[in-house]
Amino acid sequence: MDKIKIAIIGVGNCASSLIQGIHYYKDKKSEDAIGLMHWEIGGYEPKDIEVVAAFDVDQRKVGQDVSKAIFAKPNCTQIFCSDVPESGVKVSMGHILDGFAPHMKDYDDDYTFIMAEEEPSDVVKVLKESGTEILLNYLPVGSEEATRFYAKCALDAGVAFINNMPVFIASNPEWAAKFQEKGIPIVGDDIKAQIGATITHRTLANLFKDRGVKLDRTYQINTGGNTDFLNMLNRNRLDSKKESKTEAVQSVLGERMDPHNIHIGPSDYVPWQEDNKICFLRMEGKTFGDIPMNIELRLSVEDSPNSAGCVIDAIRCCKVGLEREIGGPLTSISSYTMKHPPEQYTDDKAAEMVDEFIEGKLER
Repeated sequence: MDKIKIAIIGVGNCASSLIQGIHYYKDKKSEDAIGLMHWEIGGYEPKDIEVVAAFDVDQRKVGQDVSKAIFAKPNCTQIFCSDVPESGVKVSMGHILDGFAPHMKDYDDDYTFIMAEEEPSDVVKVLKESGTEILLNYLPVGSEEATRFYAKCALDAGVAFINNMPVFIASNPEWAAKFQEKGIPIVGDDIKAQIGATITHRTLANLFKDRGVKLDRTYQINTGGNTDFLNMLNRNRLDSKKESKTEAVQSVLGERMDPHNIHIGPSDYVPWQEDNKICFLRMEGKTFGDIPMNIELRLSVEDSPNSAGCVIDAIRCCKVGLEREIGGPLTSISSYTMKHPPEQYTDDKAAEMVDEFIEGKLER
């Protein structure tokens, strides 16, 4: 089968894990491939994904082969596939816009971005000339202007868009309509992890509802040491992130909680944690006889590989959407892999919908 040709905005930890994964699984078979939700989608295996273009703004990555850029600072995720072959694809200079938070210049170079002093590339031209089919957005949280810019580039180039961060594009009716009109699929917004803070919180919240337990109060506090957490020290960039994570939990409750009683969001940056994310979760409720109970949970995960396990499915479902000439949001895979999809479903229902979409029983 033909390769699925993707371009990546932001060659950070998440892109590193995704690209490592493409090569990690290439010599494996379905029976010994640990960590995938679907081995094959529409006839495509992980090895059938090819990076044909990439954009970044860090001087240690711009101009480098993608195979080297994914291991450059400030990336700090675990290396589980070190022998990524040269791709022949050089990282193009991206457009900075609001993608760089001013406070990040106050930190050591190993932990933050160093802006390259080059002219931004013509994104649409690069996408067209590279033969890109799907553009993946891995911009930092709070990059509202930059995300809208790249979404428009996807429309202008006629390529599909997977929005892995919390600026609302697929879930915004106005933007969704633009992709619908162009006949281009879009998946979004804000990638979930395979087993991360959001899906764990949703699962427990759904369990409370199904077992007749009244959830009175809950919090989810996360810490980490990658550039994502450093970027989010600027609380002004967090509005969409908090909305995305909070809505992901609220959507599975039988009755929405008063905002006073639910707190979900990043808490602090701990440099030595690197790409390890630690979630502290508390849920307080009442069981039979109005008797109080609570759950406290601590979850530790390597953040970027955890998200790559979902993105690798989103890419292949998006390719299926392209082949079927579907325009607009792919609601099944968006609900399954994203925190703020156009339509929210329980995770069990979303999983069923994805399987039906893959089999051709569900339109989108």
